Amino acid sequence: MTNQTRSPKSEAAPARPFRLRHCDLVIHSSFLRAAWLLLALTFLPQCAPSEKPHSKEPAVRTFLERYFSTWSAKDMDGYGACFHPQARITFVHEGRPETQGLTDFLHGQKLGHLNATTPMTEVPTGMRILMDDRTAQAQVRWKLTQGSRIVTGTDCFTLIETPEGWKIASLVFYND
Repeated sequence: MTNQTRSPKSEAAPARPFRLRHCDLVIHSSFLRAAWLLLALTFLPQCAPSEKPHSKEPAVRTFLERYFSTWSAKDMDGYGACFHPQARITFVHEGRPETQGLTDFLHGQKLGHLNATTPMTEVPTGMRILMDDRTAQAQVRWKLTQGSRIVTGTDCFTLIETPEGWKIASLVFYND
């Protein structure tokens, strides 16, 4: 006869099955929701774009408004002064670019006003500006009115800041 000893494990009481009560589930679920919310509130602001506009954005907006107002006033000298002398202008028509240098473009704009039987005005209807300290890119929606005729479209500007102020380096535009 051998003397057998039992291990301490075998002497322990049988384990009870684990049961969650309804109130435990509600508390656990609420805790998880609160933890996710806290986590989201901590990291989401870092993913969002900055709400604060660039300090030079008001000057860019003023410049773009002057661009439209000089054109509408038929002030071709003021309008031309908005462009850098080396600017390129592209009109996109049916998916094809038609590019001009500044002199040809300004001449065409002047002729457009001279040959118009009804005065034309063009106003910006929305601006989106992305910029840093030296350049700005602006997408400007516009509306051109000539009597009862209305045309809408978009101007996409690349602007540079020069010693004389903001100037258009590139303009790509199209009608809707």
